Amino acid sequence: MMEKQVKAAILHPDLLVSTDRGGGARTTQLVTRACGSTSLINGITAFAPGAAIGLHLHNCEESVMVIEGQAIAEIDGVQHVLNPHDTTFIPANIPHRFLNVTDQPMRIFWTYASINATRTLLALKPQITSCEVLEPVAAKVDGLVAGDLGEAEYSKTEHRAS
Repeated sequence: MMEKQVKAAILHPDLLVSTDRGGGARTTQLVTRACGSTSLINGITAFAPGAAIGLHLHNCEESVMVIEGQAIAEIDGVQHVLNPHDTTFIPANIPHRFLNVTDQPMRIFWTYASINATRTLLALKPQITSCEVLEPVAAKVDGLVAGDLGEAEYSKTEHRAS
């Protein structure tokens, strides 16, 4: 029995249909089963100013890169400020969510490590009015992974959505 030959694909997000996730977030799926993927799924989620997605978890690993704007990644109860090109690794079954507490658009590029990824919603999408986050002031370079609280000195900053 001969395996079906999967062809390479070039995807243009601006030409694809996006799905309204509510609360000012829209998702455009990119690599999926539909284009021949057998092992991963990815896409882009755009957040309007003040938008957030609800706390959730997946049955597989996920990686998220900020591609525009500034995001708050809440991972297992800890908030992290992410800037363009900052990237997360989130193990399976870890509660997380992404928030845009700025007055500018924000976009993330996400990848699930399974074609059979699931999302389990743990909390409804919040209405953001204010969010206390930790931002780096001065970090020790040795042994500190970017975005970790580690041994860095941090200051509290309150961000308000417009």
